[in-house]
Amino acid sequence: MEDIKVLDNDYIAHTYGRFNVFINKGKGSLCYDENGKEYIDLGSGIAVNSFGICDDEWKNAVIEQLDKVSHTSNLYYSCPQAKLAKMLCERTGMKKVFFANSGAEANECAIKVARKYSSDKYGEGRSTIITLVNSFHGRTITTLSATGQDVFHKHFGPFTEGFKFAHAGDKDEINALVKEGGVCGIMIELVQGEGGVIPLDKAYVDEIVRLCKENDIILIVDEVQTGNGRTGKLYAFENFGIKPDVFTTAKGLAGGLPFGACVMGEKTQDVLGKGDHGSTFGGNPICAAGALSILSRIDDELLKGVTERSELIKKKLGAVPEVESVTGLGLMLGVSVKGVAAADIVNKAIEKGCIPLTAKTKVRLLPALNIPVPVLEKGLDLLIEAIKECVAAK
Repeated sequence: MEDIKVLDNDYIAHTYGRFNVFINKGKGSLCYDENGKEYIDLGSGIAVNSFGICDDEWKNAVIEQLDKVSHTSNLYYSCPQAKLAKMLCERTGMKKVFFANSGAEANECAIKVARKYSSDKYGEGRSTIITLVNSFHGRTITTLSATGQDVFHKHFGPFTEGFKFAHAGDKDEINALVKEGGVCGIMIELVQGEGGVIPLDKAYVDEIVRLCKENDIILIVDEVQTGNGRTGKLYAFENFGIKPDVFTTAKGLAGGLPFGACVMGEKTQDVLGKGDHGSTFGGNPICAAGALSILSRIDDELLKGVTERSELIKKKLGAVPEVESVTGLGLMLGVSVKGVAAADIVNKAIEKGCIPLTAKTKVRLLPALNIPVPVLEKGLDLLIEAIKECVAAK
């Protein structure tokens, strides 16, 4: 590991605060370092490895496509891309899909869709998009501009114009921003992941839906982290009984390959025409084949299992006196422990053989959707030990 750490430090940009673990190989929800030490993975690559590490069915689908064609330009037709678009639309009631390489790119596309819809219908000057304080929509300059956290805005200005921020839950504030005029879109995460794993209040979401309908504003739901079964539904908006004009997704969609999608509904399906947007690698057939394997297996039985595992986690951690709260939906949960830094708990958990994540002041749990219950319980026991030891050492 020391050799790898030296190479990493010498040749990789220092953009990540890495934890002291080298993941050398893995299978399912178990991974191993260079010495063979076993770890229980409660992060799944930040909600990416939907069915765990090196899932066999996913791997075979990827290899089969790799043996056919690894890449073809979007100037030509592609079988896995077309089949995946059909599956996404049929399972969500949406109409059209643009494929990208990441969540940030999918969000960039959604922003363009909202602005072009308004420009086509109303002309120039109606281009503002409202997002929420504490949101996170990506690290490109425009998606950083849309992100409602000052910590991400240092050093990188000037930013893309046309974004305003409302505090989640404040109906008066978002109404006032809409009344100022010039608004073409409202973009929200139904669970603010990087912001601390905080679900939005349904009444607030319903108010946003009403504002969008009454003012012909495009409702964009950022499902980059919440999507693909993560919250116990195929997409989180189903938990709220709403249907967006556009939703974006990435992370767990292709089960470990870089892939994103901007999915458009009836109102927005024809906004983008030839030349309005594009991507060299978006919709790559290998990634699309992986995504087909993942999406086809997110069925009612799997989603029921996600919900059951979520309840198990909440019950087990809720019984720990040191735990203040557990927030989130499905297998996207944040654990608050008063007076102890989340990173300290994660470091202690890693020492014990369990790998959770952080989200601001919380320990974040994003295990594989199909993590075996005994493995999950063992991982939680290790996490609880870590929490107790960190609190005791305060």
